[in-house]
Amino acid sequence: MADTIKIKLVHSPICTPEKHKRIVKGLGLRKLNQVVERPDTPVFRGMVKKIPHLLEIVQ
Repeated sequence: MADTIKIKLVHSPICTPEKHKRIVKGLGLRKLNQVVERPDTPVFRGMVKKIPHLLEIVQ
């Protein structure tokens, strides 16, 4: 499954700008330590790149 990436929410988006909260919601993340699997496309890579302080890519 090399065409997907697993994204984990490691920090709370509570005190972040509204833009960052929308990105987290757009990725489908709701809870801390939740892991979602998304296609490995430039769209999702760009979303992760915008908020690296909140997310982690897991294997």
